[in-house]
Amino acid sequence: MQKDSLLKGALYILAAEFLLSAMAAIIKHLSQELPIEMIVFFRNFFGLLALLPLLAHGGLSQLRTNRIGMHLLRGLTGVTAMYGFFFVIGNIPLTEAVLVKLTTPFFLPIITFLWLGEAIRSNTKWAIVIGFIGVIFILRPGADNFEPLAIIGVFAAVFASFAKVCIRRMATTEPSIRIVFYFGLICSSVTAIPLIWSWQTPSTETWLWLIGMGIIGSCGQILMTRGYQVANPTK
Repeated sequence: MQKDSLLKGALYILAAEFLLSAMAAIIKHLSQELPIEMIVFFRNFFGLLALLPLLAHGGLSQLRTNRIGMHLLRGLTGVTAMYGFFFVIGNIPLTEAVLVKLTTPFFLPIITFLWLGEAIRSNTKWAIVIGFIGVIFILRPGADNFEPLAIIGVFAAVFASFAKVCIRRMATTEPSIRIVFYFGLICSSVTAIPLIWSWQTPSTETWLWLIGMGIIGSCGQILMTRGYQVANPTK
């Protein structure tokens, strides 16, 4: 049963990462025209709108929660990670930006150990060490072509790990749609504030890219949330 859960969780996360990588490519494209503040807002706003058909089908009762504090923590850590990742995606080569984003799973077992007290298996420890060594070799800190902005992406990965551990803590009571809805609601509210000073009117084509980004991002978030619910990140 445990192996089945790990496999199912891995497949959910693999599919989610595919969608989020596609979203990263859209972000890279949009960053040539729009400020990061607008891209982050519309990622959350249109992602939230994309959930409305699911909410209409299941009814508003599925949004009742006693974990609003945990939802708030997940939203704030998640939106901090989002600002960091989107900034890095817009300012360094896309392949390196995506690589930095993929350091998030390396921090997950560490945070679950410190926060939840879940033991880290020895093979997972070795995987973490090897993973970080691989990232160091590819990013080449100290080399002439090293991208210092990648460090922002690493800090964003830490915040993203905290957000994912929040999902793990809510897994017993909160369904995926509820977690993603509150994430979108909190993030849309927070990221609307910078629009006051950063607004630029997008072109028609850009609106279509923004809508697509939001839909793809929410689908990826639902799959990612489901993956971390069914699989233990320390295994």
